[in-house]
This record gives sequence, structure tokens and C-alpha cells, in this order.
Amino acid sequence: MPAPLSLDPRLLRAFVTVAEELHFTRAAARLYVAQQALSRDVRRLERELGAELFVRTTRQVTLTPDGERLLPYARRVLAAQDDLLAAFSQPRPLLVDLNSAGLATARRVLHRARELAPDCELMARYESGLTGAAAELLAGRLDASFGRFAGLEPALRSGLAQQPVRWEPMAVVLPDDHPLAALPEVPLAALAGETVYAGAGNPRTREWTDLALSLFEGRGIDPAPPLPPAVGDEEFQRIMAKTRAPVLAVVDFPALPGTVLRPLVDPVPLSPVSLVWRKGLAHPGLDALRRAASELARAEGWLRQPVNRWIPARDYDVMCAPN
Repeated sequence: MPAPLSLDPRLLRAFVTVAEELHFTRAAARLYVAQQALSRDVRRLERELGAELFVRTTRQVTLTPDGERLLPYARRVLAAQDDLLAAFSQPRPLLVDLNSAGLATARRVLHRARELAPDCELMARYESGLTGAAAELLAGRLDASFGRFAGLEPALRSGLAQQPVRWEPMAVVLPDDHPLAALPEVPLAALAGETVYAGAGNPRTREWTDLALSLFEGRGIDPAPPLPPAVGDEEFQRIMAKTRAPVLAVVDFPALPGTVLRPLVDPVPLSPVSLVWRKGLAHPGLDALRRAASELARAEGWLRQPVNRWIPARDYDVMCAPN
């Protein structure tokens, strides 16, 4: 059985150009190649096809019947190649997970990256937590996400890269008639005896629940029992109104009707936020995200830490490790 033909598109382009010009010198000039090189490519194509494509005389060049038969096919092949190259001349959209529509840190980084790279399409996605996003990043279904990198399993971290973005102060969401709601800030000690919801039961936010359990340990704060994940603000508000439990959050958590957001102090617990992406990913949109994260961290002091702060040692080590 004969081996299938595998034609170099450059040879087809040489053939089509000569067929259109019917003149080797003009065709060579149009392709910016030497006439001898063009003639060599045409002869090679003829050899590979086993057919004579042109009749050459000292006065003119004409297509043979085989040349006439090849021309429409060659044009279609070259048009398909041009379409393919055009499709990949611009980078594909970068898929950026913001965890939740209301979290300001990731959203601000994305908006600034869009300003820095206006020709790139950076599209937002909402996976609700870095644990949920990590598998999507590794599978190539997402390109970047934000969250607590140290909270991921080592096997997941090994395929991902991270850039520290913010030590985000933590807060508590309280029903507006809760006794602690009258305070401008809530000392951690004041939560002793409270049952606080921190995402237990949501498999996509395990890194957040793990951070909360470290914070609650030894302080008399009880984690609320697992709940099915509440999808959407309306459902979250309904569950919160039903349980009446305080909710662990961050200081930029969006306002919800019937609640107040109060920063936690004495000490100030910090939630580590990193920009996370798949190792080896090269994309101008990712470059813009990294620049935007660095700019905002510097301008807003996001990586500065208050003197009286709480950070798990593991998170500190991971955030401060060289990239």
C-alpha cells in the first residue's frame, strides 16, 4: 500500500503563485524568494505528485491539465491554512475564576488587567473556591484563580504556580440585631461561645474552612455544622436568616440585607490571597493579571501586615516562598 502524500504548504503556495502569474520571475518577486528557489520548489512538488504541472518555454508558462486540476484544491488548502493561522494569531480568551461575584480583591485585579491588556479577552468565571478551581486549572478548563494556596493538597500545588496578592483582613457577618452588631469591630474573644459558619459542607471551599478551624481552635468558637452549598446571594441570605449564625468573611465581603459586616481584631486574622495558575501557562492575559496584582498590592499596601495579626505558619511560609 503506497504511503499517503504529505505536501508542504510552501510548495503549494509556490505552485499557486506561478499559476496566477504564469511567469516565474514575477511569481518569485511576489513571494520574496529567488527564482531558482521557486523553480526548485515547483519541481519538487511535481516529483511528489508524479505529475507535470507547467509547460515551460522560453516565451511563456502555461498550466498542464494536471496543473489545472490541482489549482482549485491547492487554493482551498492554502485558504484553510490562512484561516488557521488567523485564528491563532490572537490569543484565546483567558478564563479567570473570581470565586464569587462579590469578592473585591480578585475583581479589582481582573479589571486592572483588562486595562493593561485591552486587546486580550479576559473572561470571568465563578467556581466559589480555590479547592474547586484547582482541578479545573490543572485540567485546562480554567486558566487562573484566586485564593489560599497553602490550603490546597500538595499534589494539587505541585502542578500550580502562585503569586501573593493580599493578606486580607477577616471579618464576621452578623444579623443586624445580634448583640455584637453594635460594635464597630469585633474582638475574636467576643466570639467565644458563638457558632460561626465557615463553609463547612462545601467541597469547593475546603481551604477556607480549614483556615477557619485553625482560627477557632483554642478560642471557644464552634464551627457551624455542614450545610449544603448555598448557590447565589438570595439563597445564602435565606440560609443565614434561618440559622441566625454569624458567618466568617473578609472585610470586602458584599453587604447583605439584614446584616452588618464587622472587622475582627485582637488579633487581626489575615486571609492569604494568591493569584494561582497552571505551571507552564504562557498567555499575555496572565502577564497582565500578574502585573495588575503587583501594581494593586503595592499601591494599596495589600501585602503589609498589622503588628497584632494572626497568620498560620504554613500560610506565611507558602506566601513568602520564592516563586
